Order: sequence, then structure tokens, then C-alpha cells
Amino acid sequence: MSLIARYLIGNIVRTTLFTLLALLSLFAFFDVLGELSALGRHHYDWKTMLTVVALYIPGHVYQLLPLAVLIGSLAALTLLAASSEYAVIRTSGVSARYISLILLMVGTGFAVVTFLMGEFVAPKAEQEAERLYLQATRSVVAQDFRSGLWVKDDNHFINVKTMLPDNTLLNVRIYQYDQDYRLTAIQEANRGLYQGEDKWLLQEVRTTYFGSDSTRIEHQAERIWQSVLRPEILDVLLVVPEKMSAMNLFSYIEHLKNNKQKTSRYEIALWGKLFYPLACLSMAIIAVGFTPANQRQVSLGYRLFIGIVIGLSFHFLNRLIGHLGLLYQWQPILITLMPTVLFLTGGIALLFYRERYSV
Repeated sequence: MSLIARYLIGNIVRTTLFTLLALLSLFAFFDVLGELSALGRHHYDWKTMLTVVALYIPGHVYQLLPLAVLIGSLAALTLLAASSEYAVIRTSGVSARYISLILLMVGTGFAVVTFLMGEFVAPKAEQEAERLYLQATRSVVAQDFRSGLWVKDDNHFINVKTMLPDNTLLNVRIYQYDQDYRLTAIQEANRGLYQGEDKWLLQEVRTTYFGSDSTRIEHQAERIWQSVLRPEILDVLLVVPEKMSAMNLFSYIEHLKNNKQKTSRYEIALWGKLFYPLACLSMAIIAVGFTPANQRQVSLGYRLFIGIVIGLSFHFLNRLIGHLGLLYQWQPILITLMPTVLFLTGGIALLFYRERYSV
């Protein structure tokens, strides 16, 4: 690696990390403001609140890294142009293509960090934050229906009135149907505890069997229940699909497909999880395209404003296309690739334009 490449990479990485730190501080401040309303509820004190806010940070890193790459790269290259270093580098024979390759190297590094953060760190931190919040405030996992959570498992329909943060199930009902969709049995349990290997321990169980011309009721203190309903599937309730790991999303999509349920939202989230890190590459190329050619064109505040506008535009376009794709049933892979490809194409076009017409 040449001296110029190391110098540029060092400047861009430092500026990007500083930008990321500034953005994280801002988002952490907003998180603290958002958590103040729950402060003092049961055991939710300042220490717990700050822990919850800290656990949100990996998720913010995953979301903000592309924007930090754009703003950091723009700031670094603009400062180099202000001190005439960028002009010296260009006049010494370094082409815009070579600088773009350097930016792509930086973008690739940050893309890998983004993927690792979104796949392994952020989902676990997000789930732990939600569990800690629910335990401290003595809340339960919110459900979409008053009757609780409903899950289909083969020929069983499972209703859970309440799920505690430790995945303990309260007031469980299991409706069993035969192949002709006739109700054959209802199991009711006061509590369900996960035992591992797809097994749950149901406590205080009351089972009603429906025959062709009679019913029979059976009471048991405990009973083992075999089901594909695992804590990993129930963890879907703690975080939105966009903040889940790709592995958990894939597992949950397979569960939904096996039970003939819609998977569109989770497929969009899965492909988005896989392709979102590529946004770092798009932002790096755009930064090169907006870099001023000489000192007279330098305006750091203006460049930073452009970077923020482009970053926010990418974020909102990404979400807009996601919602439209979900509404109109577009292909998930196209939905998630479209914003990244559009911005990457725009960055390359701008780069070629400036290379051809710059003085």
C-alpha cells in the first residue's frame, strides 16, 4: 500500500469515527429523553435506564455507519482540499479512480463492521435492553390482540395471554384440530416453562377432549409439550424484524412458511439485513464525487449539509420503498437493493462527470 493510500485511509477513518461518535452522542441523548417518562416506575432507576440506553448503542452504530462514512469522507476530503493537499495529490498523478478505490476499501471495511454489528451484536443488545426494561418496570410483552399472542403450529393453534421477559408463558391455550379441521382437544395451562430441545413444561394443565358424541376432561399438575414454538421465535415479539439477526429472521421465515403464513415483511427485513452494509460503499463513492477539485471550491459547512441531506434521503427512501414493497407485494430482494443501487449509480455518474469536466 502506497504512502498516499495510507495517508488518505488514516484521515478518512479518523474523521468517520469522530462523526460516528458525534452522531451516537446525539442519539443517546434522545434515548435518555425518551426513557425519562419511565424513570421511577418500580425498579427502573437511573442505573437501569443508562444501561438500557447503552444497550441501544450497537443498534445505532448499525444504522448510522453509512451516514458516518458519507459525512466523514466528505469532511476528510474537503479538509484536504482546503489545505491544498488534495490538489497536490491529484496533480502528482493520482487519479480520481485510484482515490475511489481507496474509498471503496474504507467503505468495504466499514461494511464488514456494519454487517457484524447488525448480525451478532445489535440484535442481542436490543433484546437484552427490552428484557431489562420489562423486568425493571414489571411489564409484559405487548401483544397485537387483547386475547394475547396467537401462533399456528401445524394442526395446533396456540394462544398465550401473557409472555414474561424470561420467555415464561402465562395462561396458555392449545387448540388441536384433526386433518378435517375439527376441534379435537383444548389444553389450558397456567404456566409454560421452556426445557430445551423444543420441549415446554406446562403446569396446572386442564385438557378437554372432544369425541364424536361426548367430551372428557383431564387434570394434570405438569405435562411436557413438544412444539416448534421456541424462545428464538418468541424473541420476535421483543424487537421489530429490522433489528433481528439474519439467522433468527431465516428461522422465523421457515416457521411461517411451514405454517402457510405470510412472510413478506420478514423477507424484506432479511434481505435488508444482508444488503444494508453495501450502503457504506455507495456513500464512499458519493463522497468522492462531491469532493471539491481545488481550494476555491471548498466550503466545509456546505459539504456537510449535502452529506446529511443525502444520508437522510437514503434512509427515508429505503424505508419508503420497503413500505411500498410490502403494500404492493414487490420482490423483497429488489426492494432492498433498489436504494443502494440508485445511490451507487448516482455516485459513479457524479464521479465521472467531475472527472471529465473539472478544471
